[in-house]
Amino acid sequence: MRIVVTGASGFLGTLLVEELLRTRTCAGAPVTGLVLVDRVLPAHGADPVVRTVTGDLADVLADVFAEPVDLVFHLAAAVSAECEADFDLGMRANADTTRALLQTAREQARGGGPVVRAVFTSSIAVYGRAPGGEPGPPVSETTLPAPRSSYGTQKLMCEHLVADMTRRGFVDGRVARLMTVVVRPGRPNAAASGFLSAIVREPLAGRPALCPVAPDLTVALASPRTTVQALLRIAGAGHGSGPGLIEGAEPVNVPALTVSVAHMLATLRKVAGAATADLVTVAPDPAVEAIVGSWPADFDGRRAAALGLLPDADFEAVVRAYLADHPEAVAGPPGAGPR
Repeated sequence: MRIVVTGASGFLGTLLVEELLRTRTCAGAPVTGLVLVDRVLPAHGADPVVRTVTGDLADVLADVFAEPVDLVFHLAAAVSAECEADFDLGMRANADTTRALLQTAREQARGGGPVVRAVFTSSIAVYGRAPGGEPGPPVSETTLPAPRSSYGTQKLMCEHLVADMTRRGFVDGRVARLMTVVVRPGRPNAAASGFLSAIVREPLAGRPALCPVAPDLTVALASPRTTVQALLRIAGAGHGSGPGLIEGAEPVNVPALTVSVAHMLATLRKVAGAATADLVTVAPDPAVEAIVGSWPADFDGRRAAALGLLPDADFEAVVRAYLADHPEAVAGPPGAGPR
């Protein structure tokens, strides 16, 4: 199986590629080729099954599809705050580029090549909370999407395109609606939700962090491990109705852990001590609150569970997984630290 990963130098792209190289299988078939695409050079180039393609995705599609492609994980995107600040950037990077990718995949099939299995990474931003933020029933894949951000709107547009092109047999599309992935290592990105990682990651590294939302805000999270496993399981699912199957290009919400920001901070205090937790300062930012507060936090996970996917056990497990995976990133103040 020849697989393409777009956004391969990003955080999730890197983890997904590492897992594919570790197992050497995907969707029940051996990985015979892995094409990594990003604007900056992806890692893993020394592996014999890997080929890297560098540049804007829309400009390098001919190179990406120079040989027949069986499966695409489409992770490349402009993120939430970027799209809200620059509408044209979001439309170009998200809507236009996704359409170009799917069209190139369609042309491969029209030319006698394989029908591409395309896993599109969408977002919970396609939903919107009830007016005024009042809690409603748990959100499921049958809940009417009502995005309240440009990013969410662009993701929903792409979902519909994936579904229609799947219906017509142009591609074999699958849609994974991602939760906010926490804890992300490294530098912050431009996502409005980036602070949810920062309020854990930065204090653990001995650095101060700002929390731009009220602590009583509830959010839906998934760990990196849970998210990558969900992408792989969705890619490998067969078509049809019943356990382990996906009908058409119906979306699947990655399993969500629902927590308040206050609970996240209390967990940090429990795991790493008061001196570390006290490095977080609450300083509400209305612009961030408007975006993140528009996303639902309570999800019905039955569709994911039917694929064998479950949410993280609790937020402490998420923090401890980060500590286990990134011990080099932990250097708290003297006398403090994980316990």
